[in-house]
Amino acid sequence: MAEKTRNDLTIYDDMAAQWWTDDVRWIRTLKNMVPGRLAWFDQRIDWDGKAVLDLGCAGGFMAEALAHRGARVTGIDPAADAIEAARAHAAKEGLDITYDVGTGERMDYPDGAFDAVVCVDVLEHVQDLQQVLRQVERVLKPGGMFLFDTINRNPVARLAAITVAEDLLRVLPKGTHDPGMFIKPKELTAALKQAGLVPRDMTGLGPRGLNRRLDPVFGPVPTKAVIYMGTAWKPARVSA
Repeated sequence: MAEKTRNDLTIYDDMAAQWWTDDVRWIRTLKNMVPGRLAWFDQRIDWDGKAVLDLGCAGGFMAEALAHRGARVTGIDPAADAIEAARAHAAKEGLDITYDVGTGERMDYPDGAFDAVVCVDVLEHVQDLQQVLRQVERVLKPGGMFLFDTINRNPVARLAAITVAEDLLRVLPKGTHDPGMFIKPKELTAALKQAGLVPRDMTGLGPRGLNRRLDPVFGPVPTKAVIYMGTAWKPARVSA
């Protein structure tokens, strides 16, 4: 039997109709990660009134959370059906969020369009990491912030993200990730610098317990061995 396709991005369109139903465990897991990320992100930026791009927004969990914090949110994702689900749910909730179909490698937004770019559970899936980061730098205003998370590349991360999460616990569909596309922190730091961004702090993100449905809940953790979050800045222009 042929091995399951890795980095299978079709799962986001396939489950678009169920994105906001809470019926699918792996989608609930993605939703449960949002408060854990924001527990750390919120300490580093005041979202209110900011123009924010959610890069790789899927069905809109992070985008809606940011909109509730007062951000003016645009979401972009290549999964057209997931984008339609995001648009429909935002309209139902009365949220003014702009959603576009597209990829991080080629974004049509003007230079300096956003105060912040958020990119979670995405960088380990993209085809050209350096091009995505160059685009992030381009669409950020001088002094703007890039907030991200991704998966480390090492045996522990492969065990946790593939063997445990996909094969044993089934909290992610088989084939969600390609472990060869995981990114070591030092590699991402170098790529950020090459794109013209200034890396700041990093921390781990991981399970910190279970909820009533026995789904994992997430938050900042001391180790960056599996998932890690971080921030980077686009340097402000220096007056002549």
